[in-house]
Amino acid sequence: MKARLVRHSKVTDELGNTMEIKLWQVAPTADKSHGFKYSLVYIVAGERVIGYDNGERQGDHRHYGDRQEAYIFTDLRTLADDFLADVERYKEHMT
Repeated sequence: MKARLVRHSKVTDELGNTMEIKLWQVAPTADKSHGFKYSLVYIVAGERVIGYDNGERQGDHRHYGDRQEAYIFTDLRTLADDFLADVERYKEHMT
């Protein structure tokens, strides 16, 4: 199965920071058993401060600043909600 783009959005928020979301449907594999490949990033001053992705052979994980930790994927809606909640928490601590 060829990867099928489900969603791609890139916006600049009210603070001038970039939020980009890319979601693809792919054939299930050992590291993507749910059948989705994704990359969600929040970029401040040219640097990723929050990211959720499942790059090749890395499994589902998230980045928050310099930390990287496993992420338990359940569905695309929860993934987006978790990412947006992290972005909002980040913004609250920056203001």
